[in-house]
Amino acid sequence: MDPEVSAVRLTVWEAVHILSSSEDGGRIFCTLGSLKRYLGETENSALPEEQEEFARIHFSTFLRCLVGKLSPDWLELLPDGQMEELWASFFLEGPADQAFLVLMESIEGAASPSFRLMKMARLLARFLSVGRMAAVMEGQCRQQAGPAFPLLQETLLTKVVGLPDLLGNRLQQENLATFFPQNYFPLLGEEVLRVLQVVVDSLRGGLDCSVSFLSQVLGKACIHGRQKEVLGVLVPRLTVLTQGSCLWQRVCWCLVERVPDWAMEAVLKGFVEAAPGPEVLSRLLGNLVTKSKKAQFVMTRKLLFLQYSCTMPMLQSLLGYLAMDSQRRSLLMQALKELLETWGSSSAIRHVPLVQQCYVSKAILICLAHLGEAELRDSQDELLASLMEGVKSRLDSSLPPVRRLGMIVAEVASARIHPEGPPLKFQYEEDELTREMLALAMPQPTADGPSEAGPSFAPVSGETPDRETVDRSGPQVGPEGSDSELDSDDEFVPYDMSVDREQRSSKAPSYVRGCLEALTGSEDWERWEAALRALEGLIFRSPAATQEVSVELAKVLLHLEEKTAVAGFEGLRQRTLVAVTVTDPARVAEYLTAQFYALNYSLRQRMDILDVLTLAAQELSRPGRLGKAPQRGSPDPGSQPGGAVVPAWRAVVEERVRRKTRRFSKGSVGRAPAVGPNEFNSVAGYFFFPLLQHFDRPLVTFDLLGGDQLVLGRLAHTLGALMYLAVNTTVAVPMGKALLEFVWALRFHGDAYVRRGLLSAVSAVLLSVPAERLLADLLDELLEARSWLGDVAEKDPDEDCRLLAVKALLLLEKLRDKLLPLSSP
Repeated sequence: MDPEVSAVRLTVWEAVHILSSSEDGGRIFCTLGSLKRYLGETENSALPEEQEEFARIHFSTFLRCLVGKLSPDWLELLPDGQMEELWASFFLEGPADQAFLVLMESIEGAASPSFRLMKMARLLARFLSVGRMAAVMEGQCRQQAGPAFPLLQETLLTKVVGLPDLLGNRLQQENLATFFPQNYFPLLGEEVLRVLQVVVDSLRGGLDCSVSFLSQVLGKACIHGRQKEVLGVLVPRLTVLTQGSCLWQRVCWCLVERVPDWAMEAVLKGFVEAAPGPEVLSRLLGNLVTKSKKAQFVMTRKLLFLQYSCTMPMLQSLLGYLAMDSQRRSLLMQALKELLETWGSSSAIRHVPLVQQCYVSKAILICLAHLGEAELRDSQDELLASLMEGVKSRLDSSLPPVRRLGMIVAEVASARIHPEGPPLKFQYEEDELTREMLALAMPQPTADGPSEAGPSFAPVSGETPDRETVDRSGPQVGPEGSDSELDSDDEFVPYDMSVDREQRSSKAPSYVRGCLEALTGSEDWERWEAALRALEGLIFRSPAATQEVSVELAKVLLHLEEKTAVAGFEGLRQRTLVAVTVTDPARVAEYLTAQFYALNYSLRQRMDILDVLTLAAQELSRPGRLGKAPQRGSPDPGSQPGGAVVPAWRAVVEERVRRKTRRFSKGSVGRAPAVGPNEFNSVAGYFFFPLLQHFDRPLVTFDLLGGDQLVLGRLAHTLGALMYLAVNTTVAVPMGKALLEFVWALRFHGDAYVRRGLLSAVSAVLLSVPAERLLADLLDELLEARSWLGDVAEKDPDEDCRLLAVKALLLLEKLRDKLLPLSSP
């Protein structure tokens, strides 16, 4: 055995024994001081091999021993904070990665709240403030020549990026400002820059380094949604550093090339957003899109076709980046071809939102502005074919914005793709969007030579807003004084078309079954939309016909997806589904509650079921509802078949009659309140009890007691609403008993939204069940709930929960005079 190595081990064992058994402050101070020689920070530092053994084998164990001794009495063994300063120096001067992991481990394992937890948290904040996080990452960058430790790197990566979440969960309201995400991630960006500077200096000195760990840190931070905080620090500094240094450019390129594929999209989107222009983006990314298939997919497909959230500066930077280098310009041409194909697809025109269509149109104009005449001429036939097909599909559309997009893009694209041919010229209304798109079409200088972008041009736009004409023969402007001026119609006053409605070629179905067939099997999308708009009115006018197909209607509406850009689609679908439920409540409610716990439903559909049940129950419980349609505004009287528009003059006449009528009686002139039986009374059980049956049974994709807490909270609120709507009904008592058992089972749930729903449900029971029935049938449950409510009102961390608990207690206090005599022996 090597005597020097064994000497290090014996020294550490002796120090640990003294720390564990001695209460002599002076002896402990001397022991800790003797161990500092292994950190290399003293005059009589240990030999390099001894320092290496201490750091590799003994340092983490020794730090855990120091953490275990931390207490107020132990720190006061020496005056003036000497013991604490010496204790902290081992974390701040020793190997940074091990010190960081022991700090995080001790924080996660400490009791909360406690003296040790706060001391370790403040030491971690000091650790960050003196730049030790840079030392943690620098250590991983210098392991290029040594053996790799993937488990250590993965642990460090998780702790470094997840630090704000971990500290926030542990410290709760005692959290320090240093650990807030808005403060921590900019600090992390600055530390990454410091490490990159060390890497550059090492490379200049001939030493090998790796930036893979930094790439993983950057990727994981962006995946956590912190692109703005991290890249907001990195990109401005890298913009300056890469401007005159090829070495800095290569290091930056390596940084983004080593980003894992699972984080590439988040990182690239952050760079595109933070970069001030395509020149900077090209300098920071290099030819990344030609080296990484994932990066190429993100830059040429994902951000152009599958997302449309990029701002115009971001879109210009992205496409300008593709145009900045000859190796990337082929990707720009390929993107233009695919954009034109998508832009001209008749299916996309019908189904894609107008906002995304505008986004694709602007991307086409930017691509055309960056490409030169020679490049466009090589693919002229293919581009023109896609353009003409798209123009035809858009001009055939019944939506004016879609037609106008076709006109603008057709004018610009035809002039750029086929400049020698007759230009396409249209007349359309100019607005801010039109001017923005025409500005995007201005040619840009190419990156590989003098301007090949072609001459500038100004598409002709007419002054008549509502006339849309096309002339393919040539220029329309004749010489001054020609006879063409005699044919001008500028002096004619246009018709007032402000109240005109768009005519639809497909007639809306007149029967419920016709609407059902149109929604399930029609390929005529205008008829499909007309059927959806007409169905609600037909349901209330034909309740008997609706009840024959009520469950089938509910099934179709529950699974219905938006096939066209229908304004207010979700509202239409929900109102129609509510109408079906109100018309045949027992069978439809039984179907919907069964589907709530069925397989192969999304969380959105399950929450839709809860919303529909609540709205239908509210409508059924409305006094005076018999024979009346729901009291909600319809989207458009003209869009409902058979709907009569109330003349405006009738309201005026009735108002004049009311004003001029003299009344000699001083009786009430107001309308008597609506009265009638509560229709929800007979069907409340179908709505309520099935929702309580399987809440504790997890499915493959649905677990209310697991990760689907949002749906559980919505379920609790829905049950409370159904309970309240069943006020004074015969089924209110068993409903209240079942609901209180549900609340009692989940009373300690960790999610605040769920607890709010449970507290609201208790209040609903107190408001819905008569007082005498509460005392007779639910006394034991109420006494249990009272103790729980008191605990929540005092100790719950959520303010809304405390407020709801207080309200429920106030309701219970109203029953105090009756509860006390019955509960006393």
